Amino acid sequence: MKKIECVIMDWAGTAVDYGCFAPVSAFIESFNAIGISITAEEARRPMGLTKIDHIRALFQMERIGEAFYQKYGRKYNETDVQGRYAEFQRLLFATLREYTGPISGVIQTIDTLRCRGIKIGSTTGYTKEMMDVVVPAAAENGYRVDNYVTSDNLPAGRPYPYMIYKNMCDLGVPSRFSVLKYGDTISDIKEGLNAGVWTVGVILGSNELGLTEDEVQKMPAEELKKRMMEVRERMYAAGAHYVVESIEELPALIDCINTRMANE
Repeated sequence: MKKIECVIMDWAGTAVDYGCFAPVSAFIESFNAIGISITAEEARRPMGLTKIDHIRALFQMERIGEAFYQKYGRKYNETDVQGRYAEFQRLLFATLREYTGPISGVIQTIDTLRCRGIKIGSTTGYTKEMMDVVVPAAAENGYRVDNYVTSDNLPAGRPYPYMIYKNMCDLGVPSRFSVLKYGDTISDIKEGLNAGVWTVGVILGSNELGLTEDEVQKMPAEELKKRMMEVRERMYAAGAHYVVESIEELPALIDCINTRMANE
């Protein structure tokens, strides 16, 4: 019988770093260093890509590319991309460990899934060097996965499916129908869809919502509901099979997916 045997988690904004703030601030400051202001919304838009591709995506935005041209009298080039990436890394590594606390409900839910025999894999837009900071720091806070994969030494990162396939190989999961990808960005959703696996987006704590936990708690109910609905609609428009408010919904959702597959 087909059933979910493996959940593949994203990291920042999904499992740790509520609101996905570590990379956002580093992207903003890396561009500020050359006199180009970018907004948090712009910084978040390509989130989930490998970080070098994220830098390229920022330069490719019409407003940012034009701002660079107006300041420097030329179009940006790959040297500029590499320069911003180097500065991004310097800024990120200075604070990355501070953003490795697990999001509420994650540890308990992962324990529940493990008790069911479900394997926990993961993919990320971070490099291996970045994950060498994140993984042990998250473990100190109680969050562990069975496997993590970066795009290092793979053909590409998100939205391509290679990191999911590598998890399947590493964890011995033979069928894509037994895999569920869970993440907080549009890139996560595209990665899951391109791999042909069940794909679930999460709203609270996500990059797409872009709020701290304190901001969520203090926001007027109607405004929060509106913002969450906008995220839900974007994720479904991107092709997500399901969208949940928080990870606590995941075990029951997996039961529904298992029943759905059993009845097909």
